[in-house]
Amino acid sequence: MAVIIRNEVFSCFVFYGVLLVLKMYIIAIITGQVRLRKKAFANPEDAMRHGGLEFYRLDPDVERCRRAHNNDMENILPFLFLGAIYSMTGPSLAVARLHFLVFFLARVLHSVAYLFALRAPTRSLAYTVAQIPSFSMAVQILMAVAAYA
Repeated sequence: MAVIIRNEVFSCFVFYGVLLVLKMYIIAIITGQVRLRKKAFANPEDAMRHGGLEFYRLDPDVERCRRAHNNDMENILPFLFLGAIYSMTGPSLAVARLHFLVFFLARVLHSVAYLFALRAPTRSLAYTVAQIPSFSMAVQILMAVAAYA
């Protein structure tokens, strides 16, 4: 069954939004795999299942993965809200695509920089670049609805 979304901007948003959600799942899977490899479990029952309570502990590599995932949630979830609303304000497809693409690429770079501990300021630059389209969309949404407030 094919679903046709007639709003091209919204279709573009959905494409990048789904890619971002998949990226978040990948980071979650990586976190779980690092936990297993490093035998560093967040819950005592998991540690007992995998060797004993001595594995109920923190590990710097696991924590790095968790921070990358938490940062995704703090940034991608607002983007999904803003992007959906922004898509309804009637932006040009080219401008909207640029917003979505820049955010997506910056968040991928941010995750790579986090997981591989790339030299500073790679991660913070990626974070900042991703904030630009989010801020732009928020301002454009406010301008579109200001007349009705």
